[in-house]
Amino acid sequence: MQLVQIPARAEQSGTLIWLHGLGASGHDFESVVPHLRRPDLRVVLPHAPVMPVTINGGMRMRAWYNITTMDHVPGRNDPADIASSREAIEELIHAEHDRGVPYDRIGLVGFSQGGAMALHTGLGFSETLAGVVVLSAYELDGTESHPANAATPMFFGHGSGDPVVPMSSGRAAFESVGGDRASWQDYPMAHEVCLEEIEALGAFLERVISEMS
Repeated sequence: MQLVQIPARAEQSGTLIWLHGLGASGHDFESVVPHLRRPDLRVVLPHAPVMPVTINGGMRMRAWYNITTMDHVPGRNDPADIASSREAIEELIHAEHDRGVPYDRIGLVGFSQGGAMALHTGLGFSETLAGVVVLSAYELDGTESHPANAATPMFFGHGSGDPVVPMSSGRAAFESVGGDRASWQDYPMAHEVCLEEIEALGAFLERVISEMS
């Protein structure tokens, strides 16, 4: 898998694996990373594979899985694609661990389709992660929680005027996770991120991946 890699500029406290949305690339959130103000974190931004996407007329683009309809209904996403992408993301997590980063200092972040994959992979991963961030996304069919991540902290952010992924879908994913471990915040925006959301993400990361002292 091709990657954009941003090395830690201070003593490394952990790693973020950040998954982009449909049709974007690992470069999509590269410029956002400095706004987290966490030079102690290594950030890995993988490129999704290129595949035909039904909702875009079969056009080939970077996608974590094919989507057959814009309607948020069961069966709209290709389960084989999801399984393949999950395996690739888990390999990235294991690779960071092999670099010497404890699993509980590795966080998953994702936007839109990438957020759905972050939730799907993070909940089901067999080792305890630091946290999972789900931005403007939803829960995929078949998402299940592994006991190792039954209490992993999660942050959900969504635009109240999102015309692509309705906020109701994001809220349903948040409520499905349940419990005190998950926090929700919505913002007056469309299908995007804003500085206030990124600042909230930074505060969440400080809580789940504290800087080395």
